Amino acid sequence: MDTIADFLTKIRNSCLVKHKLLEASYSKIRKEIANVLLNNGYILGYKIETKKKIIKIALKYYKKEISVIQKITRISKPGLRKYCKYKNIPRVLNGLGIAIISTSNGVITDKQARKKKIGGEILCYVY
Repeated sequence: MDTIADFLTKIRNSCLVKHKLLEASYSKIRKEIANVLLNNGYILGYKIETKKKIIKIALKYYKKEISVIQKITRISKPGLRKYCKYKNIPRVLNGLGIAIISTSNGVITDKQARKKKIGGEILCYVY
């Protein structure tokens, strides 16, 4: 089972029905993805409950109706991994969105990967 795709689907579905909070099981990669979303302004915040092994995410909306995350798409899948060198990292919506990339320096955005000149596995697109 693809845990990252499950996490992204939970975020997508929660945004569609306008939930304010989202609960998902905790893993390091999910925490790193939530951290990237927080740093780029796509969510309000996240909290980790270590006893229950749950990560809680506060979703962000415009005017309490329109979700900040319009689309979140899984790119690299367990059956077909997508790796990219830093020169070939795609721009999402011509720079308006972000690509979340797993690199040797951790989970970062496409802009940070180009700046550090490192490639990696393209996990998802967010815009």
